[in-house]
Amino acid sequence: MILLTESPSLSRLFDLDWQLIADACLLIIAMFVLFFVMSYALFNPARKMLNNRKDKIRSELETARQDMEEAGRLKEEYESRLREIDKEAEGILSEARQKALNNESQIIAQAKEEAARILERAKTEAELEKQKMSDEVKREIVAVASIMAGKVVAASIDTAVQNQLIDETLKEIGDKTWLS
Repeated sequence: MILLTESPSLSRLFDLDWQLIADACLLIIAMFVLFFVMSYALFNPARKMLNNRKDKIRSELETARQDMEEAGRLKEEYESRLREIDKEAEGILSEARQKALNNESQIIAQAKEEAARILERAKTEAELEKQKMSDEVKREIVAVASIMAGKVVAASIDTAVQNQLIDETLKEIGDKTWLS
């Protein structure tokens, strides 16, 4: 077996000297300085960039939420407007139908009135034609009677008797015939 004795290389391994402590302190100080410099130079801008990005994402999410709420509100508003427009269109259509029915009844009433006037005018014209025909027949009868009387009278009666016969014939036919 080997006996462990203190050798100079082993003793130095666990021996702390001032140089080792100074190097360790300087290394720790350099690490802290490097950490603070790196923190200031790299970590703070990276942290700031991440915070800015987080704020931007938060604001975009808030804007998106507000836009969604606004879109929902606008959708409701447009749907209510569409319902109102549908109601208004239905009202306009029913009003137009009612006006059409009223116009139809007015046109039918006017046509019936016009037909009644035409019938009345036709009856009046027929009555006038009938009266004219009656007058015409009476004139023809008077003309024929006059011709016959003229022939009879020419043969036997003078003009005074002839005038008397004409007057009697006219009285028999009636005065209304000559007035119309």
